[in-house]
Amino acid sequence: MVFNSVVFLFCFLPLALLVYYLVPGKGKNAVLLLESLIFYCWTGITWLPLIAVLIAVNYLAGLFLGRRKGGGRKLVLVLAVVVSAAALIFFKYTNFLIDTLNQIAGLGLSSLSFLSVLPLGISYYIFKLISYVADVYTRKIEPEKNLIDFSAYVLFFPQLIVGPIVRYRDMAQTLHTGKGRCTLQKAEDGAVQFVFGLAKKVILADSIGMLWQDIIAPDGGVGLANASTPLAWLGILAYSLQLYFDFAGYSEMSNGLSRMMGFECPANFNLPYMATSITDFWRRWHISLSMWFRDYVYIPLGGNRCSKGRQILNMLVVWALTGFWHGANWNFLCWGLYYFVLLVIEKYLLRGVLQKGRGWQRVYTLFFVVLGWGIFTANAAGAPLGLLMSRLFLPQGGVSPLYFLRNYGVLLLLGCLFSTSLPGWLWEKTRRILPLRLLLFAGVMLLSIAFVVASTGSTALYADF
Repeated sequence: MVFNSVVFLFCFLPLALLVYYLVPGKGKNAVLLLESLIFYCWTGITWLPLIAVLIAVNYLAGLFLGRRKGGGRKLVLVLAVVVSAAALIFFKYTNFLIDTLNQIAGLGLSSLSFLSVLPLGISYYIFKLISYVADVYTRKIEPEKNLIDFSAYVLFFPQLIVGPIVRYRDMAQTLHTGKGRCTLQKAEDGAVQFVFGLAKKVILADSIGMLWQDIIAPDGGVGLANASTPLAWLGILAYSLQLYFDFAGYSEMSNGLSRMMGFECPANFNLPYMATSITDFWRRWHISLSMWFRDYVYIPLGGNRCSKGRQILNMLVVWALTGFWHGANWNFLCWGLYYFVLLVIEKYLLRGVLQKGRGWQRVYTLFFVVLGWGIFTANAAGAPLGLLMSRLFLPQGGVSPLYFLRNYGVLLLLGCLFSTSLPGWLWEKTRRILPLRLLLFAGVMLLSIAFVVASTGSTALYADF
């Protein structure tokens, strides 16, 4: 079940909110857990035992770490992290490792067919579990003693498909709040955030993404080999906008749903295409993932409190893991290492130059970010990395972009405008004009619903990662 589906919008969500609002006090956590279980098992219960075992292991580990003051704490932490990480590695990377061994050594090993589809949300809830036991170990939080509350946090359905990776300490206070958790103001703000996120996904992301598919689709498309260099750049720009509105839209829908249920969760995006450096970009894009790797990998490795060589090694580890977290394919590792190189260059060579720049930094940042998305999508059918790079950097003739500009020009312009702070600024200007505000909200909601009904409820791009 996806947020932009008729079933979710007109059946699951209204009933879930109604029951959640009617149940008093901390009973809401039991309702939330039940609703999350229904959401998780909507397409089957195959992987329910997996997440149940992982919840039990980390719940018990948290209790032990919270009560124990002497020896054994580090061993329990390591065991809990290893169990969680091993589950992620097995389900996400086993077939990739088998295919790699077959290619290198010609072993002829068969891939595991039952791993062809990832367990729902495994990349996200595993990181939530690891952050929980790590925070209990470092005494940043007290362990959760109520299994229902802990399970509701892990399975929290608004964050299950594509995150964000919200830590237990950001939700604990609300989980332990009974009366006053839900307010009319939170419901109103959450509904606005959800609808605007839905619009980003179904109106902008899905529509703009059709341009990239028209270029690379093996059947019925132009074919990347037939695209001219300007058309290849137009296509990768469209993909960059699609990915942003798809993921940012889902993150806003998630945070909007959370707010309607009383939870205030940190923003996952902050106008990343307005960044003035690659470093700044990663402070704005998928913020919850960047913060997770900083706090649970980079800083424990030594962070910046060590020699320059060790700092570079720490960055290499973080960005290799960041790349592989996104998917079991070599292009994701290349994408992670690409950002490692850019960030090392910025950190040690370009920091002063970028701070003194006036405007050109945004062009520089956008160029390398858009190019990075070309590496990121290189595993897609019809877009091999070598062919894409040759089309982008070796001027070649082919199908002109003019036809696509006529068909998609308005959408691309809207995409560029909605990537800036202009929409948010205009929305704030309507705060004191309630009729106009209501009219805009209703218009966006109705248009989004029309797109949902007309579409097939396409899933989020990041749901595959």
